[in-house]
Amino acid sequence: MKYIKSNFHVEDVNLQKLAKKFDTPFYCYSYEKLKKNIINFKYHFRKLNPLICFAIKSNSNLSIIKEIKKLGLGADVVSKGELAQALKAGINPKQIVFSGVGKSHLELKYAIEKKILLINSESKSEVFEIEKIAKLKKKIVNIGIRLNPNTDAKTLSKISTGKKGDKFGVNEKIFIELVNYIKKSKYINLKCLSVHIGSQIFENKPYEKMLKVINRIVSKIKYEFEYIDLGGGIGIPYQNEKKIFNYNNYQKSIIKYLGKYNSKIIFEPGRSIVGNAGILVSKIIYIKESQSKNFIILDAGMNDFMRPALYGAKHKIIPVNKKNKSSNKIYEFVGPICESTDKFLSIKKFQKLNENELIIICDVGAYGSSLSSNYNLRSKPAEILIKNSRIIIAKKRQKLRDFI
Repeated sequence: MKYIKSNFHVEDVNLQKLAKKFDTPFYCYSYEKLKKNIINFKYHFRKLNPLICFAIKSNSNLSIIKEIKKLGLGADVVSKGELAQALKAGINPKQIVFSGVGKSHLELKYAIEKKILLINSESKSEVFEIEKIAKLKKKIVNIGIRLNPNTDAKTLSKISTGKKGDKFGVNEKIFIELVNYIKKSKYINLKCLSVHIGSQIFENKPYEKMLKVINRIVSKIKYEFEYIDLGGGIGIPYQNEKKIFNYNNYQKSIIKYLGKYNSKIIFEPGRSIVGNAGILVSKIIYIKESQSKNFIILDAGMNDFMRPALYGAKHKIIPVNKKNKSSNKIYEFVGPICESTDKFLSIKKFQKLNENELIIICDVGAYGSSLSSNYNLRSKPAEILIKNSRIIIAKKRQKLRDFI
């Protein structure tokens, strides 16, 4: 993704021309960037030879998942729908992990029928429910237990998942109780210890603290886990931050604390795989002037891209067509939704913009389209995948008749 003669291109495709072919707003993904991210992730953890299960919740587009599958990844799912989508994309059931705190009876039954690798359980009640279904079906079900390591990932409170006040996983006392209970069960096979402490993590310290907790507990209970699932959470820079996650240090810490257990490592990356492989292209409908700033009113709203409204996330915004003229006004990029939170970014120095021009919201490949909705009864945007300069319609724009 780069500018060629002042026009933004995804691979070799001119975005200006692409926007004439497809109505805005639309998501656009680069296969080349996606592939590069996967190769990078595999390379940095090559000494561990992990099972990498892509977090479907970050991007549930079937075409994207198919490409991810071809590049050798499994899937981390959190619902029956995501599991069905992963299977439809051709992912091997033995490379699928089912996570989440609230799996229903029907979801558990479906996962057991599909013979997936692991159901990562997050409560006593869920373990008992799995056992009940397994007994009825006369099957032995492989599960993991998600431990809450009480580790602060030093990230946004809304995406923290590993502190004792978070709803995820079980504490050490209940974890040990469940291990002892499952040892005696005829229908459950405990294969995995699972953790996940949050998202947008750049520092190694939270991971190291998490690994120390795992090491202490596994040493204490002396149980041989076939898998240790370390979740995901590795961050990507959204603005102009120079933060880069140190994969090498993380790998060294994993080997240091878990190497002696001979357990296969599972990762569940989402954002670090697809986050910077996607952009959202939007058109300026109106420019509304006020004394302190100009509102740049886009045809993309919070229903198309929810992260800024939901988390206060800030995504870089750039023009499709670069010009030398700059504006002295503060530009506030907002959407058309009837909510004050329907805004994306305020920028002090930006090139001079006009109505009907195109802008790009960057790094929206993760939790962009997957969080989109029909709020205000607006159609969900199209999704375009550029692969080797070939334009693939990954998902058509929703039509009103699809949901009205």
